[in-house]
Amino acid sequence: MSTTTGDTLDKFVVFLAKRDGIDKLVKTFQYVSKLAHWGAESSSPEFAKRAKTWETASGLSRKAFRSGRFLTGFNALRRAPPPSGDEFGALALLANAGEMVYFFFDHFTWLSRAGVLDPWVARRSSYVSAFGESIGYVFFIVMDLIMIRRGIRRERRLLMREEGGTTKEGDDEEARRIRMDRVMRLMATAANAADLVIGIAEVEPNRFCNHAVTLGISGLVSAWAGCSSGSLVDSTMLCYGRESE
Repeated sequence: MSTTTGDTLDKFVVFLAKRDGIDKLVKTFQYVSKLAHWGAESSSPEFAKRAKTWETASGLSRKAFRSGRFLTGFNALRRAPPPSGDEFGALALLANAGEMVYFFFDHFTWLSRAGVLDPWVARRSSYVSAFGESIGYVFFIVMDLIMIRRGIRRERRLLMREEGGTTKEGDDEEARRIRMDRVMRLMATAANAADLVIGIAEVEPNRFCNHAVTLGISGLVSAWAGCSSGSLVDSTMLCYGRESE
């Protein structure tokens, strides 16, 4: 692939990422309306019906906003192939591949629910999409936990150096950066775990994950924790192309 093509794809991926804030806002609408529908279903059927309509419209709008987002995972795989024997690179490969499958098949779900494709397409594509999503989130969570562990070890070495009186210039700044990185990664982990619950509800329906309250809270946690962790870690973003969901 030529450099020009690569540069164009990189710019397009950045352009697509600019819609992320709108997606988080509409995601908030989607899951607030889900909770409203659940709360008003028995006491106010008319209000519950309107809330359900809002939820459906928000979900469909989000799928439209995510058009082309599978290129983010593709670009990450293209730009940063994992070095031989690199554990973190292998995890990134699996995580980005899962996310790419999620966003790619989400196009078919959107077109089916919009009436462009047959209704049966949505059932199959949403399952494949959710399966890829779940796989991706598992590996992104593992990656963040690994980086948190590495940060803790590095911070301990800095503290030991301080106690031994061998502090170097810039150690305090590095310690602050490590702590900030840890907070951001914990928020990203919370967002990914919440999205994993939503994915499991589609792949393996069960009473807990499919309950309206579980889905509603998970959706809101995903939207706001993911939004807050949007500036997360230059190392992961630049090397592996991860965007918060």
